[in-house]
Amino acid sequence: MGNSESKNIYLTFDIGYEGGFTNQILDTLKENNVPATFFITGQFVKTNPEIIERMIKEGHIVGNHTTNHPSLPDVNEEKVKNEIMSLHQSIYEKFNYEMKYMRPPKGEYSEQSLAYIQSLDYTPVMWSFAYDDWDNNKQGREEYGKKKILDNLHNGEIMLLHATARDNANILDYILKETKNAGYEFKSLDEFEQ
Repeated sequence: MGNSESKNIYLTFDIGYEGGFTNQILDTLKENNVPATFFITGQFVKTNPEIIERMIKEGHIVGNHTTNHPSLPDVNEEKVKNEIMSLHQSIYEKFNYEMKYMRPPKGEYSEQSLAYIQSLDYTPVMWSFAYDDWDNNKQGREEYGKKKILDNLHNGEIMLLHATARDNANILDYILKETKNAGYEFKSLDEFEQ
């Protein structure tokens, strides 16, 4: 979590595959002038290079969510480093872009895996708010999503949403406007205040 004295919110998305909503999300972010960080996997790089190019071009941060989305505490140091650096190399070669933020898949980590991440000059990024939006069987609950997100706004929030969720794409404009109306400001992770 960021500084609890500042009314800043850091919007992040996890995106392992394209659910068909990322361009809509990017359009909404652009219309509302809101920066975001997208934590992507190797699968997303292979299938959606044009969307990643758009993210970078529009000033969003592209973060590392590993190549294959393993639970990091379950794999050895070599595998952790390979999962992170193979994706890093792929993004650098395709887009001349250096990733520097990393989110462990499923939020699963150990002291050891965090040390491995940091040894690669990555900053691990978790979250202080998330909800069950990742479950595709639980879509069609837009009012629930709005309430869950807005009832949990807090200073220094690192908000985690999944870009694969239709509900998030549909409610994002409302969420961004209501959050700003409540006096919060969306900031980039590059502007993170401890």
